[in-house]
Amino acid sequence: MSKGVRVRFAPSPTGPLHIGGVRTALYNYLFAQKHNGTFILRIEDTDQTRYVSGAEAYIIESLNWLGLIPAESVDHGGDYGPYRQSERRDIYTAHVEQLIEAGHAYYAFDTPVELEEMREREKANGKHSPKYDASIRMTMRNSLTLSDAEVQDLIEKGENVTVRMKVPEGEVIGFSDEVRGRVQFDTSELDDKVILKADGLPTYHLANVVDDRLMEISHVIRGEEWLSSTAHHVLLYRFFGWEAEMPVFTHLPLIMKPSGKGKLSKRDGAKFGFPVFPLEWNDEKEGAIYAGFREEGFLPDALINFLSLLGWSPGTDQEMFTRDELAQEFSIAKIIKSGAQFNYDKAKWFNQQYIIASPTSELLALVADDIKAVGGDLSDEFISGVIDMLKPRVESIGEFVTEGTYFWSAPTAYEEKPLKKKFKLDNQAHFEEIISALQASDAWDAESLSALVKGFINDNGLKFGEILPVLRICMTGSMAGPDLFEMIALLGKEETVSRLQQGLKEAIAIKTAS
Repeated sequence: MSKGVRVRFAPSPTGPLHIGGVRTALYNYLFAQKHNGTFILRIEDTDQTRYVSGAEAYIIESLNWLGLIPAESVDHGGDYGPYRQSERRDIYTAHVEQLIEAGHAYYAFDTPVELEEMREREKANGKHSPKYDASIRMTMRNSLTLSDAEVQDLIEKGENVTVRMKVPEGEVIGFSDEVRGRVQFDTSELDDKVILKADGLPTYHLANVVDDRLMEISHVIRGEEWLSSTAHHVLLYRFFGWEAEMPVFTHLPLIMKPSGKGKLSKRDGAKFGFPVFPLEWNDEKEGAIYAGFREEGFLPDALINFLSLLGWSPGTDQEMFTRDELAQEFSIAKIIKSGAQFNYDKAKWFNQQYIIASPTSELLALVADDIKAVGGDLSDEFISGVIDMLKPRVESIGEFVTEGTYFWSAPTAYEEKPLKKKFKLDNQAHFEEIISALQASDAWDAESLSALVKGFINDNGLKFGEILPVLRICMTGSMAGPDLFEMIALLGKEETVSRLQQGLKEAIAIKTAS
């Protein structure tokens, strides 16, 4: 086996890629980057009954969007393919035959009805969780209890022919986990797992062990849900004679609900209004569309930074990391054991920080078309100005459109409460003079405009709190918005004068009516 670091992310195309799966891919990627290793994407599609059309493409698109690009995969190829398990059937068959010949596996012919009858019988005998194990295998229809002739006949008929691994009795199976330390299971706790199904395809247990060995995987970094199955995998490594070269195991903590109680699910996202998938997913079976982080306006780097800290701690107070910094700092030793609580507000905070730090040109490429779709034929220069002003005020890319409407549409309604409070009819003439001064001004930059208006306020003994808020409401319809004078400078003289004149009329009407 190669001594270099080789890690794999091995999702099943049974639905969209959950954010927990994205974190698993990220940790594998970072570990490979840190150790100059190889990050592999393997599609584990042996469960054809749960296969969902479009899921594989969704997984690949998600990783591409996030920039977690594998060195070897279905798309990129490599020396250890095929990278889609359904294309490796002959490989698994040969290894199953090897186990049967060595006495580590056996054929089983039990029908679903017979299996259910066994479970009911065992429950009646006081077993709360009956399983197909050493205590009952000799009472079932399998190659351990049938004659060679009967076995051959049933194999030829091809009905309900599966292969189970033969778990030894009276042993303790132990292995080291990089997060949890030494883990042990008594073989009395283990069932004789099916390793080859009736359709001729392997189960996860066999396929992942064989593939990890043949693809020379050095470290297996996967979700906590696979911890209890690892004892079976250790046995398979032993059965094949590969025990001395097993990969290093690391089982990651769960991502928990925002409440901290229970594993985060897609239902939580739908219930509380946040995404749990990287991209939007149209579940045709359920007739539901689930939100994605991309469509909710997240930047890939922001999501990467947020997810990196859901289960891993750098050991310092630092929160913002570039990808290179993450790869440099990432350490399996700093992965936490307890579940990581999902906090969508924190995710939005990260996204805001990345938006603020992003070059305007990059954001322009993301939002220009959407802004033009609602704002008309606006120049890229104008949109760039909008982006610069709104950067500190938005938490998602989409908010450049929803929060910036006043840049391309003059207000049609005005907040009455602040107008009633701030506008005084005695100041009407002063506002008219300000509008005239702006109309006559040759200088049209934020600094000059600010000096002009504030100078007028000072020269006339007025209060800033009586003038500037009213000007803002005239420009945007509300108290919201970025720096008043930067906004006026971007909108231009004609649009500014028009808005101020119309806004003043509305202010007078509202004040008079009250």
